[in-house]
Amino acid sequence: MSTIISAETTVKEETRHRGKTIAYWTFTLLLVISITLSGIGQLMRYGGNVDLVKNIGFPLYVTSILGTWKLLGVIAIIVPGFPRLKEWAYAGIFFLMTGAALSHAFADDYGDYGFNLILPLFYAALNIASWALRPGSRKM
Repeated sequence: MSTIISAETTVKEETRHRGKTIAYWTFTLLLVISITLSGIGQLMRYGGNVDLVKNIGFPLYVTSILGTWKLLGVIAIIVPGFPRLKEWAYAGIFFLMTGAALSHAFADDYGDYGFNLILPLFYAALNIASWALRPGSRKM
């Protein structure tokens, strides 16, 4: 009887572990794709990136700084190893995204339907989910 219970417990643990791993990679890939596209857009000053920066009163060169930080953060998150660097990358992305939302809010630049606040906060939420679900090998 104890063999059956122990086998059932093992299956539940493996399923829970597999589910957590799938959730981690889902949130992480969404985060990585989103932040990568955003960083490239800022570096290339593509689309509305110029307007977004100018509308809140920042100089245009800020797009180069933010785009570079975003791409470096993404690289740190997806490359195996370097758990301390990953912690800094997650923190940096969180500060970038919440700072963007606050900058738009303080400048009264909410965008259509609050898009300029909702999108960076969504990215911050993806960042938190990826950080919280990361496997033990990616923790300090």
